[in-house]
Amino acid sequence: MLLCITAHHRNTSFELLERLAVDAAELSRSVHDAHPAIRGAVSIATCNRLEVYLDVDAPDLLARELAQRSVLGALESLAGVEEAAVAQNAELLDGAGAVHHLFSVAAGLESVAVGEEEIAGQVKRSAQLAREAGTTTPTLDRAFQEATRTARAARAKGDASRTGRSLARLALDLVGSRLSDWGGVNVLLVGTGQYAATTVAALRERGADRIRVYSPSGRAQVFAARTASDPTNDLGASLIWADVVVTCTARLSIGVEDVPADARCFIVDLGLPRNVDAAVGELEGVTLLDLETIRVHAPLVHWSAEEDARGVVDAAAHSFVSDAAVQPAVVALRQHVLELVDGEIARARARGDDGRVEEALRHLTSVFLHTPSIMARRHAAAGRAEAVADAVETLFGLEVGAERSRSAPRPSGAESLEQGEQGEAVGLGR
Repeated sequence: MLLCITAHHRNTSFELLERLAVDAAELSRSVHDAHPAIRGAVSIATCNRLEVYLDVDAPDLLARELAQRSVLGALESLAGVEEAAVAQNAELLDGAGAVHHLFSVAAGLESVAVGEEEIAGQVKRSAQLAREAGTTTPTLDRAFQEATRTARAARAKGDASRTGRSLARLALDLVGSRLSDWGGVNVLLVGTGQYAATTVAALRERGADRIRVYSPSGRAQVFAARTASDPTNDLGASLIWADVVVTCTARLSIGVEDVPADARCFIVDLGLPRNVDAAVGELEGVTLLDLETIRVHAPLVHWSAEEDARGVVDAAAHSFVSDAAVQPAVVALRQHVLELVDGEIARARARGDDGRVEEALRHLTSVFLHTPSIMARRHAAAGRAEAVADAVETLFGLEVGAERSRSAPRPSGAESLEQGEQGEAVGLGR
């Protein structure tokens, strides 16, 4: 059974999200090892969300209980955040709801800057980390791969490549509204990761031509050479020089003591955990824009192609859930036929077959199974997955039912632990 526990910018404060900033691979490993029934766990940790997707081999109610207990326990252990604090905000999604949410996240539809481009890469990397750590399963892997493909399709459908949405661009738009022109503005970039590269590109698009790079980890020289910017090792002098400062690192980089008294600048903190001490915003001459400020000022509809993209996501999620619903029946039928064919091939070999009989049987098997597989998916898409399983069981005498509830997302959506309400997310603390 697929489930998702999610804490994001819409249901959780950035203050709590900052406290929940943990290593995604470590979180996945901790959740995966919490109970034998948890077959897989993949975590997504970004600046505005922390999510864990689980594949749990247990009946519905027990699966939800194990998911909640394992994730909350892991966060308390790794982040030191009490379970109750997370439970009051985070939501639990299962079955079709979890799949649809993953696809929406990958397409950027759940981001602060709707339609942002970076999240698809973060989803893909999360799946890769889980594969390397051995915490994923084939079902989770298929879901994440399809989510990545759906993100590309949604972007193509909405022509999002021309909108260039990202959190960095949204933040720069907010700052730009207070500037007459980006040309001649002194910009200090703190950080050298992928998000820093995105920020440089966004600054160039706006006409910024005076960019310095400071790296707390000492990588400014290499990054500056790659992005045609100027490296610096002097943070204090650069803060005096800068009109705009953008931070995007993985650590606290600027405290009150780092800001010279004569610094006059806008500081944009894109980091989580925060890169800039909140007290810096109280200093004279300094205006601090953090993730919470950006969220508050984000337009409700920031991407004109959102409706088209949501249509792509809806269709892809429905198709994935439908296919998964008949997968046990299709697999059972395939295994049954292949066992019969293998028996016939063994007998043909015993009679001296030179390989031609085996080749013919293999080809016939592929042809024979093709139409049932296609028809099974069509019936599932029409809401008749149970009928497909019943037909396989009746006609071939196979036992499909034992695996139905555990191997596929349930099309009915999430079900409340307390009220049994279908189709809605479950607030863990409600």
